[in-house]
Amino acid sequence: MAENDATPTLPKKCGPYISSVTSHGMNLVIRGVVLFFIGVFLALVLNLLQIQRNVTLFPPDVITSIFSSAWWVPPCCGTASAVIGLLYPCMDRHLGEPHKFKREWSSVMRCVAVFVGINHASAKVDFANNIQLSLTLAALSIGLWWTFDRSRSGFGLGVGIAFLATLVSQLLVYNGVYQYTSPDFLYVRSWLPCIFFAGGITMGNIGRQLAMYECKVIAEKSHED
Repeated sequence: MAENDATPTLPKKCGPYISSVTSHGMNLVIRGVVLFFIGVFLALVLNLLQIQRNVTLFPPDVITSIFSSAWWVPPCCGTASAVIGLLYPCMDRHLGEPHKFKREWSSVMRCVAVFVGINHASAKVDFANNIQLSLTLAALSIGLWWTFDRSRSGFGLGVGIAFLATLVSQLLVYNGVYQYTSPDFLYVRSWLPCIFFAGGITMGNIGRQLAMYECKVIAEKSHED
């Protein structure tokens, strides 16, 4: 009789745990795929803008896509976007600093719009010199972080992303994969780290918002159970 009473309790304890792990893993994949395609889309649009203004130049034999962009740029940007978007909420959990500042999709969309605007300014606004342009974009990028993020982890990851992405860009230019017109900072443009910083903050906010939606759904399910 005791064995019969104890047997049904095992599935009740293990079932929700297994279901929760499976659900979290699937949601992680879905979030990564969504972030990847967002990164691909932004890469196509922003890279097209840079090419039209002759900011970046690719050899003729690698201009293969319908947007006159090197074929490898969108997948690389999509992969980086997925990694960044998944890394931000992970760092928030590790540091015990849940991001609660302006957590709504309207704020995320405004952040994306500002990021696109910063890229637009780097390609189309004429400044007296590169130093003035770089300082302006740096101020805009920090302003983007202050307006839509304000977390220490977000700022630190943004700086790290800007450093690594600029280093990779310099290596690609050095090896002749592509080039910048009027380089003034070790083969690249001095304002490039500002763009990478703003891009990291933007994708981080999208990743955080997707993660928050997942937590909300899981909380609702657990409440129903």
